[in-house]
Formats: sequence, C-alpha cells, structure tokens
Amino acid sequence: RTLIMVSKIGHCLNDLLFRAKSGQLPIDVPLIVSNHPDYQTLAGNYGIDFHHLPVTKDTKAAQEEAILKLVKDNDIELIVLARYMQVLSPKLCEAMSGKIINIHHSFLPSFKGAKPYHQAYDRGVKIIGATAHFVTADLDEGPIIEQRIARVDHGMSPKDLVEEGSNIESQVLAAAVKWTAEGRVFLNKTKTVVFN
Repeated sequence: RTLIMVSKIGHCLNDLLFRAKSGQLPIDVPLIVSNHPDYQTLAGNYGIDFHHLPVTKDTKAAQEEAILKLVKDNDIELIVLARYMQVLSPKLCEAMSGKIINIHHSFLPSFKGAKPYHQAYDRGVKIIGATAHFVTADLDEGPIIEQRIARVDHGMSPKDLVEEGSNIESQVLAAAVKWTAEGRVFLNKTKTVVFN
C-alpha cells in the first residue's frame, strides 16, 4: 500500500496514478497527501482519498504527525514523494527509513536542493537527469535507486530543460517504485542493489 505525496507540480503524480490503474505498477494507492489542494479532483477521479495537509514552519510537526497517523491507520508500506517540495523532518525520515522514495530533478550528486534545472543551465551542462532515491534526513543524499539522463545543448532555455527533465523524472520514479514494490531493491548502507 502506497501513499503518494505531492505539492503543485503534478506530472509524476499523474504518471504514477495512470501506471497503477493500468496495471503497469504493482501498487495500491489508497491515499494522496498534499500541502496544496490542487489535486483533490484528480484523486477523486481515481477514487483515491485526498488529504490536504498545509504546512508552515509552525505547523510542520503537527502536519507530519498527521501523516504518520495516516500511514499507521492505512497500513502504508511505502511513501512516494512525487515532487513533494517540502523537506521531511529527521523524525519522519527515521520513522519510515527505507520506505520513502523521492524524485529529485537532477542527476545527483549534482545540483541538490531547489531549482536544479536553473543551476544546470547556469553551469552550461551537456546532460540533465533525474534521480530516484530513498529519503534520509540529509537532503538529496539518500541511497540512489535509479537515474536517467538526456542530452541538452546551448540553445535550450531553463524552461526547455524543465520540460525535457519532466519526462525523465516520471520514468525514473516509476521504475524505482516498481522495483521497490516488486522487492527487487535492497539497501546496502548508503547504496542500493537492484536485482533484475
């Protein structure tokens, strides 16, 4: 049973829901949690419960307690951060250690944190990528499950990089979720081993 968390950017959420519904992903998604209300209708269209849990610096601890309660009450085995743009607390990371997958929109370890496509553009990179990894208390440092890349060139704007990267993000996240759900991903300290 999988909980998907999302903020305002929905391409990964849409892709995961479609793949789950069409049988391409062996997951059951009973819940979607977001810090914004934007995807309530989409969740309803799939018959999935949607929980809008806004978060501020002052409400973060209570919001994460609500998430952990949902996890417990719904027998959630995996949390997928499908462009959920909030940093999880060490407490939540520890409580769900090895059970939270994040998609980061760069080829880690390059361009951690916010706006990696803009960072890549500023550096004039020749490839961009996306990385799916297990979440740890250290931002974008968790064990890597899957990565993919695409070539880019000097004629592309930051907006072009974002558009190109969106497709890669969806593919990488879907692969990581599939392999994890199939029991093919094993943690080995700071790395993963993915069996064919």
